[in-house]
Amino acid sequence: MATTLPALTPVEDSLFLTLCCRALDNRSPHPVLGDEIADEIVRTLDYDYGRLHLNTDLCLNVALRAKKIDEVASRLIARHPDAVGLDLGAGFDTRSARITPPPTVDWYDVDLPAVVAARDDVVPDRARAHTIGADVTDPTWLDALPTDRPAVITADGLMGFLAEDDLIALLNRLVDHFPSGEMVFNGYTRFTIWVARHARGTKSVAAEVKFPGMDDPREPERWNPELTLVQEMLISRQPEIAQFPRVLRTYYRLQSHSTWWSRKGTLILHYRF
Repeated sequence: MATTLPALTPVEDSLFLTLCCRALDNRSPHPVLGDEIADEIVRTLDYDYGRLHLNTDLCLNVALRAKKIDEVASRLIARHPDAVGLDLGAGFDTRSARITPPPTVDWYDVDLPAVVAARDDVVPDRARAHTIGADVTDPTWLDALPTDRPAVITADGLMGFLAEDDLIALLNRLVDHFPSGEMVFNGYTRFTIWVARHARGTKSVAAEVKFPGMDDPREPERWNPELTLVQEMLISRQPEIAQFPRVLRTYYRLQSHSTWWSRKGTLILHYRF
């Protein structure tokens, strides 16, 4: 019997876009991410996924960016086994299950209260994995977290839903709260924000996109001098592109020769503080 969730606001409902992309990737003959839990969740929920109008390109990009964020987070946790892990705007994502941090890591999945309430009903529990129901723009939700341990912070899709001032304030609070840390999230240039507002595959979330876009990956260093860019990872240059269908594979291989062109696609940003 399918699980019916309570009604969510449009911004809360946006979690189904990436959830379904990860599930569809898992059903392909050669998954990029292979998120079996996402697939299981999708199969149990009473939700009209057809209205999302997903295409192969979007699903592959969502799966690949999640994989790259996972890889960075796993390396960071290997270096900081006492870290506090944060997944901001987690939705129904199961990053902690995919990267399996050691029991010395406390992992927190953070999202709006209604999303967290629904998440607790559908996402399997994990030891030392916690949920926090809060708006990340609220300055008080960090108060309950330790201040004496390094942080490993991830976010997948959140940046596009925050106004620039709210994003800057959030980054400043994270830097101030923890003694040190690293963060990794997918970035949005001005062009990708335009695409997010107009493409059929992201039409369901277009009205919720607030971020204007950021063309220079070093811009956050100007927002807070404690932040240092570690890496800008362009999806077009990742080896998994070899698994894409031929037309997409050819397109991304051509795109990979130009940083300017590659930034018009999916990219991952990694910072240290």
